[in-house]
Amino acid sequence: MTNICVVTATRAEYGLLKPLMKLLKQSKVLNLQVLVTGAHLSTEFGLTYKDIEKDGFTIDDKVEMLLSSDTAKGIVKSMGVGMIAYADAFDRLKPNALVILGDRYEMLAIASSASVFRIPIIHLHGGEITEGAYDDAFRHAITKLSYLHFTSTEQYRNRVIQLGENPKNVFNVGAIGLDNIHTLNLLSRNELEFELGFKFQKFNYQVTFHPETLGSMSSKDQFSILLDAIKEQEDSFFIFTKSNADTDGRIINTMIDEFANNYPDKAKAFASLGILRFLSLVKECDAMIGNSSSGIVEAPTLKVATINIGNRQKGRMQTNSVINCDVHKKQIKEAIMLSQDKVFKQKVAKVKNPYGNGGTANRIISILESTNWDDINNKSFYNIDISKFNS
Repeated sequence: MTNICVVTATRAEYGLLKPLMKLLKQSKVLNLQVLVTGAHLSTEFGLTYKDIEKDGFTIDDKVEMLLSSDTAKGIVKSMGVGMIAYADAFDRLKPNALVILGDRYEMLAIASSASVFRIPIIHLHGGEITEGAYDDAFRHAITKLSYLHFTSTEQYRNRVIQLGENPKNVFNVGAIGLDNIHTLNLLSRNELEFELGFKFQKFNYQVTFHPETLGSMSSKDQFSILLDAIKEQEDSFFIFTKSNADTDGRIINTMIDEFANNYPDKAKAFASLGILRFLSLVKECDAMIGNSSSGIVEAPTLKVATINIGNRQKGRMQTNSVINCDVHKKQIKEAIMLSQDKVFKQKVAKVKNPYGNGGTANRIISILESTNWDDINNKSFYNIDISKFNS
């Protein structure tokens, strides 16, 4: 059997990978290995590796690499610690291939390590652009380290090919996050109120805000502006999920806790909701607020508006259910008002998601099961004809 090792470092990432992991576990020709690292192993971020075990997966290796510091210096040191530990993990597991999703610094560290071990990398969600975060460069770097590519749109597939990847190894399979929406039995409003311990109000919003790591304004100042806009909303309730382990992520999380404690009638905070409760919550809200990719990719399928703040997601394909605004109090308040407008809600209900209709994990597993793993390391740069671009 071919050992396919799936790597996950965050709660959101695992939620996306879960449908593929299920199919790998069921495969008769592929053997699932699970390597857990990063925030999954941190008490501060909810020890979310336990969710993986609750879902029936065996964790084959755990790699501690996250330091308590979220400064640039601390994150670079975390990457170094991770690379040292990944060497031991690869030596033990001996995977035939490695599945990596996205663009985070944890994934860049493990992709670099796997390349030295000559472990073929299977990369999901390459070719995308997020101009407001250093993740953008990490994503393209991981693409160049990878051998099989599963993109979420045809535009992104073309961009991966533009980076020199052979078209025969680049597949447009849609966004894997949409699989959960089509397969999970989402919770009702009453079930959510019982499980999460709050009552929905007239207007309700899910808020996820991550550091804009390439922004000129500090994360603290950006998030303060968002909170100032939220304070002035009447008949509204805001459900926060905390930031990830990026630079200054802990600053945002401290501010979330303080706000929820000071305004219990207006807000509640969670370190992690899990994919079922998260998607169920978004479906019941008037909009997602913040700068999470979920607002761009998953929310349109749930027919929910997104208030996308700042530049973190700048460059991603999006539908007209997304309201883009600067980190500016007046613009955020106007976006919240627009999300409540009946005519706009009708428009949101009709949007077509450019990221597909689900079934992504099935497409991926079909390709993986038919791949000749003995030949996949023979990779060369794929040149495209640029003569038409020359003057």
